[in-house]
Amino acid sequence: MEKLTLMSPRMFVGSWLLLLSAIVWVGWNSASFMHAGALIIAGLFAWTLFEYAMHRFPFHYTSERSVLNHLVFLMHGNHHDNPGDEMRNLMPLVVSLPIASLVWIGSLALAGAPGTWLFFGWISGYVIYDLLHYACHQWPMKSRIGSALKRHHMRHHYVDEGGNYAISMILWDRVFGTRINTLRR
Repeated sequence: MEKLTLMSPRMFVGSWLLLLSAIVWVGWNSASFMHAGALIIAGLFAWTLFEYAMHRFPFHYTSERSVLNHLVFLMHGNHHDNPGDEMRNLMPLVVSLPIASLVWIGSLALAGAPGTWLFFGWISGYVIYDLLHYACHQWPMKSRIGSALKRHHMRHHYVDEGGNYAISMILWDRVFGTRINTLRR
């Protein structure tokens, strides 16, 4: 199972370029430009909440059952043990594809064929998030926004794992009261 938790940047980018293109192809002509755009924006917004909730709850879940703790470790804990490992900074397809499939089915159930655009927004948010997460760990990120995103996430790793769960929309940590106070060390 350990090998299934690894994802190379090249494999990630290649896979998602192909998959995002396929999603656009499937959604083509299912909605007007304005309707598709609104659904994409709604999907991006939904992603940011999903990202926050997944990182805060399942990824940092602790249990009295060792098998559950082991699964959480495989899913996310090993990333905390070695945050600089570039093969553990991107979610592997074995995890992201089943979740994405369920979200696509839910999007279609919610909005019919145009739901593909809702899903496209959501999955684009995921790809942006994972690339931002990778960048936070592997690149200097010296721009004003990049530096703020990196600083926010590194505090999660090196100050307090019990806060700063958001990566692509760090506002959620303020809204939900999980922002690590910059005065704490």
